Amino acid sequence: MSAYTFDLFVIGAGSGGVRASRTAAQLGARVAIAEESYLGGTCVNVGCVPKKLLVYSAHYRDTLHLASGFGWNIRQAHFDWATLRENKNTEITRLNQVYHRLLTGAGVTLLEGRARIVNPHCVQVGEQVYTTERILIATGGYPVVPEFPGSEHVITSNEAFFLDQLPEKILLVGGGYIGVEFAGIFNGLGVETHLCHRGDALLKGFDQDIRHLLGEELTKKGVNLHFNTDITRIEKVDENRFTAHAKDGREWCVNKIMFATGRRPNIADLGLENTAIQPNKNGTIAVDKHYQTVEPSIYAVGDVVGHLALTPIALAEGMLLARHLFDKPQQPLNYHGIPTAVFSQPPVASVGLSETDARETYAAVDVYQSHFKPMAFSLSDTDERTFIKLLVDRHTDKVIGCHMLGPDAAEIMQGLAVALTAGATKQDFDHTIGIHPTLAEEFVTLRERHTANPG
Repeated sequence: MSAYTFDLFVIGAGSGGVRASRTAAQLGARVAIAEESYLGGTCVNVGCVPKKLLVYSAHYRDTLHLASGFGWNIRQAHFDWATLRENKNTEITRLNQVYHRLLTGAGVTLLEGRARIVNPHCVQVGEQVYTTERILIATGGYPVVPEFPGSEHVITSNEAFFLDQLPEKILLVGGGYIGVEFAGIFNGLGVETHLCHRGDALLKGFDQDIRHLLGEELTKKGVNLHFNTDITRIEKVDENRFTAHAKDGREWCVNKIMFATGRRPNIADLGLENTAIQPNKNGTIAVDKHYQTVEPSIYAVGDVVGHLALTPIALAEGMLLARHLFDKPQQPLNYHGIPTAVFSQPPVASVGLSETDARETYAAVDVYQSHFKPMAFSLSDTDERTFIKLLVDRHTDKVIGCHMLGPDAAEIMQGLAVALTAGATKQDFDHTIGIHPTLAEEFVTLRERHTANPG
């Protein structure tokens, strides 16, 4: 019998920590997990899940507008923020309870409180110190706001989920996932929405066509976009009004200002100074391909290690690590070709390379794309358009990138991700019979080729 109380002590009950602890316990390990706030981490409580619920609500505005063209006469519609907020809170509470049952049902010892590493084999929670053969850090990240005059007046996504009431006007700062998604949410719920971004296009890292077309569609829907804009100062006018000043002299007087300019790993007061671990400048913890840190008994997964900050990544890392430690050696996770989606309005989804990256990687790339009005909008006066794009390595015919802006983009891209993972070629797409009439069938009927490289 081991001299340690636990085989694995997990710090943080978010996606990665919960998956690792449950898997390890099911494999026979003695596991403890400590959480100081809420089970499920950012994703369940102030991230993916509540955000998607708000996205659904905001999208009903467009749905109601489209309905008239299909014969529905909806004379009056009223939105109540308090109802949405409380129903959302009820659902999150239910999910917290589900996580509790999953952990305890798997035999994991659940400890409520802040965990601190005492040494490479000891963790303290409250007044109690626990010994463990291995420690897993899965503490996730948190939103950060840069320091500047008046920065104390802003909110982040954490607070946005719990607003007492919706503002009449809001300024969002940041053109990444969170800023873009909340722009769609607030705009869809009837808030005058402004979004400021330092760059000249949204969603850095995505395909250039997607980035620019999303900006066009958001503008059509009423979001006021302000590019190449730096907020340098915020002035409080009164309890309900704030003025944001930009470097170029522009200013906005709004009721709320939300910053979505980045997140940092949650490692403060974790006790890393009692180990050999030295965090990177950006706060991440360096790990090898099996998530082991420089301290042999300590591992880390999820946002804290600086890979793609996506819930499925943390889940995959947690499960892989648990199996590697308590079952049999595992192959390292492949971080290439990971699908991703932005639940903007309209939504965006991609898998594989952007056109820019494809050009840099392959000698000759063929581009197949289409920009059209979906059938779902055909009987309405909306001018929203969908964009789809396939990138193909001409020499092998292999599909190396899929991109979409439009309804159900995330759902469609999940299926295409399977095809890319399996190594599908453009000929495979062409030989696949489409399901008619659907938007998804457009991906298997693309024929017009545009040459991105002359190879």
